[in-house]
Amino acid sequence: MEETSSTPGAPAEQREPSRARQSSEPLISVRGVTKFFGDFQALKDIDLDIHRGEVVALIGASGSGKSTLCRCVNRLETITDGEILIDGEPLPEEGKALTALRSDVGMVFQSFNLFPHLKAIDNVTLGPRKVRGVPKAEAEAQARELLERVGLADKADSLPAALSGGQQQRVAIARALAMKPKALLFDEPTSALDPEVINEVLDVMTELAQQGMTMLVVTHEMGFARHVCDRVVYMDQGEIVEEGEPEAFFTAPRSDRAKAFLSKILPH
Repeated sequence: MEETSSTPGAPAEQREPSRARQSSEPLISVRGVTKFFGDFQALKDIDLDIHRGEVVALIGASGSGKSTLCRCVNRLETITDGEILIDGEPLPEEGKALTALRSDVGMVFQSFNLFPHLKAIDNVTLGPRKVRGVPKAEAEAQARELLERVGLADKADSLPAALSGGQQQRVAIARALAMKPKALLFDEPTSALDPEVINEVLDVMTELAQQGMTMLVVTHEMGFARHVCDRVVYMDQGEIVEEGEPEAFFTAPRSDRAKAFLSKILPH
């Protein structure tokens, strides 16, 4: 998909990233991670730390390994070699420990992944009720608050088919938030959306960033990466080529590969 330079719709003064939120111990730590699909090496010795309250954008051309890395962080993809730590603990391989980890590290997908036969409110309450054992009334009250938070208070009883793509993605964000996660992973959350509704989702993500949510965002939205995120990580051919603060990266990239990438996607 072609990269875009859309900017979230919220006023610029509300989108300034807070760079003072980081702590010394990373919440997510990736060490020497390698991933093969058969003979194809999708990830090559990846090292990456994400601190509490930090918003990190993973950018790069299609096929660069961004989504694979994101999916490895909560073990939707198993790694071939290396180590991933969540809050200082090694990523569990399976069982209840892995389920608990996925509760702490929420995931928002490109294709929403809502249950089509469940109303919006039921999509949001399912995880807290089934995984965390939250009573139905409490889960529903929380779900209504979260749906209001993402601007969908009036859509609680709607099925996904009755919602636009942007509305479905906002329900998916509410569903992830319902688990009260330590961090959220976003795998190209706007790439399946029509252009006119992209800002609906980016505005919600911007608000989460301002509220201190730890976020790893695989994105083609360069405006979001530049104005909302604390750090940009540029990947190419399964490697982290360059990373740094957004303004420095977009105005003065250090590597030839990053310069070539930006020359193709940013307006001249």
